[in-house]
Amino acid sequence: MNVVDVQQLTKVYQTGLKRGNIVALNQVTLGIAQGEIFGLLGPNGAGKTSLMKILLGITRATSGEVAVMGLPPSDPTSREKVGFLPENHRFPNHVTGTGLLELTGRLHGMPGPAIQQRIDELLPLVGMERWGSTKIRKYSKGMAQRIGLAQAMMPDPDLLLLDEPTDGVDPVGKIEIRDVLKKIQSSGKSVLLNSHLLSEVESVADRVAILSKGRLVTVDTVKNLTQRQNQFEIHASIGDRLIEIPPEVGKRIAVSANRMIIELKDPESNGMSQIIDDLRHRRIDIYAIVPLKVSLEQSFLEKVGDTSSGGDQIAGRAGF
Repeated sequence: MNVVDVQQLTKVYQTGLKRGNIVALNQVTLGIAQGEIFGLLGPNGAGKTSLMKILLGITRATSGEVAVMGLPPSDPTSREKVGFLPENHRFPNHVTGTGLLELTGRLHGMPGPAIQQRIDELLPLVGMERWGSTKIRKYSKGMAQRIGLAQAMMPDPDLLLLDEPTDGVDPVGKIEIRDVLKKIQSSGKSVLLNSHLLSEVESVADRVAILSKGRLVTVDTVKNLTQRQNQFEIHASIGDRLIEIPPEVGKRIAVSANRMIIELKDPESNGMSQIIDDLRHRRIDIYAIVPLKVSLEQSFLEKVGDTSSGGDQIAGRAGF
């Protein structure tokens, strides 16, 4: 079952300006499965925040269908088991971390004993057990992010919406938050993760959606987006021998004494077998054949291209 279903979603912001309205989302269709960590990627103005606001019922779609936990966002019960950490959040400075969690629990209608039990579980989970009685005004940016993650998890949500959750967190803290998200996933819950840190998304997400200028560029697994299906790195005892790849099989991209990168013309053919047979015939030892991978960041740049257009920047400044 999908915890989020988005069908042909369009969001248009009325500007009242001669240059026209701003289309923040344009016919976007995607789904987030139960127990999945789903990454939302895109440059400023891509529509990521607009999508989150629509899922939370903060703003309404112009057209299309949206369901959260099987219910439309206009139904408040759709958010009963949803946790949210916004970007650049602002919590009351005069309360302590524990006080914030108590307030969050009461807002969710949790009984007192359940609130205390949940606080006792969450503070150690996010590494804030020593700082629960400290007022938020004394928190560093990383500590504020940790307590923000705890408040989002307070109602034990089935769906967690996180907007830049590792912003300002030190490297150790990022690893710890990554572990927390994996623990959440292992219990069958889902996470929608919006982050500019593509390396973080790559390390934790199952699938990602790439948005650009309001349009959905692609939805795919991290594995598919980072793997070059027709490029391989062959580790072998090549030495100074000249290796030629028949044009009908593929081409050689790079070669050294102990490795060679090749690109097959058709990865479904027996081209790799021909190359292996040739290397063995020449008594070249083969140690490993590894599919060539790129980072999620490189794949992202290839998908969205140049995103420095004026329209994108206008949407980014407007907070869309």
